[in-house]
Parts: sequence; C-alpha cells; structure tokens
Amino acid sequence: QVQLVESGGGLVQPGGSLRLSCAASGSIFSITAMYWYRQAPGKQRELVATITSGGSTNYADSVKGRFTISRDNAKDTVYLQMNNLKPADAAVYYCRVVAGPYNYWGQGTQVTVSS
Repeated sequence: QVQLVESGGGLVQPGGSLRLSCAASGSIFSITAMYWYRQAPGKQRELVATITSGGSTNYADSVKGRFTISRDNAKDTVYLQMNNLKPADAAVYYCRVVAGPYNYWGQGTQVTVSS
C-alpha cells in the first residue's frame, strides 16, 4: 500500500522560510509528475508547484521567485522550499504523486504565517 508522508509544516513569521517534504512509501513505481497544492480555509484547493520526471518545474504566479520545488528520485521524495513567506501563504499543503495510472495524495501539513 502506497502512502505519502508529509512533514515540515509549522508556524513561521512573515518573511521566514519553511521546507516541506513528501516521502512516498510502499510499492510505488514509475513516478512521473509530483505536485504541491494548498488549501486555505474557505477557499478551493490550488496548485502551487509541479515537477515532472525530467525535472521541469512550474509555479503558480503567486509563489514564483519565492518557492522552489525539487525531487529526489532515489528517495521517492518531493520537496517545497518556501522563502519570504507571507500571511497569504497560510494553508494546508498537500503533495500529490502520479505513478502510471495511479494518483496519490498526502494527508496535508499545516503552514501558518503570523507574527
């Protein structure tokens, strides 16, 4: 059974940084794209960042220049480095992994940005 385990969320002051991790465990093969999403209270879940199997990345306009997505294929892990955090970045962050015909989601990790 495949599980995605997220970590790295927490409370940070505006302007601070956090690094989220999402590690896949279990029998997961042929991971292609890996994603980070976020959902703030009362809002729809939004796509934050994407990284393909070839390492190409894409970002939401609201995080460009501040967030960096990366992956370690040997560890089946995707990361999200978040710098210069703003109160508007506060949300539950979810990772998603596509492997063949399958779609997996993490359980979410809370990011709070407040002074």
